Amino acid sequence: MSKDIKIKKGLTIKLKGEAEKTLSSAPRSRTFAIRPSDFHLITPKMVVKEGGKLQAGDTIFYSKSNEAIKFVSPVSGTLTTIERGAKRVITEITIEADAQDSFKDFGILSPDSSSAEAIKARLLESGCWPFIMQRPYAVIADTEQEPRDIFISAYNTAPLANDYDFSLKGKEKELQAAVTALSKLTKGQVHVGIGKGNDSPFKGLKDISLHNVSGPHPAGNVGTQINKLAPVNKGEIVWTIAPQDLVIIGELLLTGKFNAERIIVLSGSEVKTPKYYKTRIGSEAATFLYDSGLRDENVRVISGNVLTGTKISPKGHLGYYSNTVSVIPEGDDYELFGWNKPVFDKISTSRALTFSWLTPNKKYDLDTNTNGEHRAFVVTGVYEEVFPLDMYPLQILKACMVQDLDEMEALGMYEVAPEDFSLTEFVCVSKQPHQQIIRNGLDLMYKEIG
Repeated sequence: MSKDIKIKKGLTIKLKGEAEKTLSSAPRSRTFAIRPSDFHLITPKMVVKEGGKLQAGDTIFYSKSNEAIKFVSPVSGTLTTIERGAKRVITEITIEADAQDSFKDFGILSPDSSSAEAIKARLLESGCWPFIMQRPYAVIADTEQEPRDIFISAYNTAPLANDYDFSLKGKEKELQAAVTALSKLTKGQVHVGIGKGNDSPFKGLKDISLHNVSGPHPAGNVGTQINKLAPVNKGEIVWTIAPQDLVIIGELLLTGKFNAERIIVLSGSEVKTPKYYKTRIGSEAATFLYDSGLRDENVRVISGNVLTGTKISPKGHLGYYSNTVSVIPEGDDYELFGWNKPVFDKISTSRALTFSWLTPNKKYDLDTNTNGEHRAFVVTGVYEEVFPLDMYPLQILKACMVQDLDEMEALGMYEVAPEDFSLTEFVCVSKQPHQQIIRNGLDLMYKEIG
């Protein structure tokens, strides 16, 4: 039974540089990279050495703690570099791509007639399992546990985010194959949230429970939808999957190929012609950055959206899970007396000095300046205004900071992920790193409770 989701608490951040609904193929990247840091709490064990030849879909490394979880090459080519950091931790694996991809053939597998065991084995063998995340802990799903439900958010409300209705258009066949396969891995439901009134490719699909979502950001966050539909209690596990990863899973089942194709949106005020690009996981950002052109050299390139993404070099590589690249001005200049004058060019929930509330439809050209220094928490009540989950955000943050496991459990840590606190971090007058605090708290729970 479907249930509509409408939230009132939140904050829609309107930025300049929204992408046009046009799709181009990015020039083929010369190199591709995979960063093990994209896979939280995974320690890689290499299968291929430097100089080894790869097909798209060949295993590069597996998880040290669970050999069944494999990570595969997005392209065919030669593994050229394994970069290591402190204590010989692998930081990046670089592949020099062939001119044209050759694919490892995993064989066609019908989602309708296959058993849950066969589907699970295929996802593990092909390297598609890392696309499945679990809550609690916001990590790659445990292979030994069955989820209560599976959640997919096909409605993206983050600033300058990828419009899934556009980027998934024409992929209904792959989406259907993926959700049918996943529906066999749970006794519960596959919940899919779409924008209310939108022309979503998920409309008309079977084996899903469809929900219309409306409201300001973070209405599109899967954590918000979990909280409003079926919160996670102690002892329960749910899975979450990004819509574009469903396409890769569906194509694997239908064709037997691991096709790591991504449709990313390049957006931001510093991009001359922001638009959508067809590329691959781990490609060089420069291939599409300089194709669209940058207005300035002093910019922040973010693999992901401006609230939760990771800073990369313009010559760096796309993150494994990223479907958005945002480019905004680098906020490294000092604003004289910025704290003591009326402000018209910044967005804020407060009416004290900023006047953004007078122009609700205005689009802003914001930079990375935090406009303040790190200080102790100040109780203002502003977190609750932008936090729609049915829990106490400030108390959860403080429980994480003092490592109070009992309090963290009681306050609802089992169902949150760092991205659920991106808005509270944005509006925080104390400039506290909310997402990192939550990540540290989840890691502590995973270590101590498991």
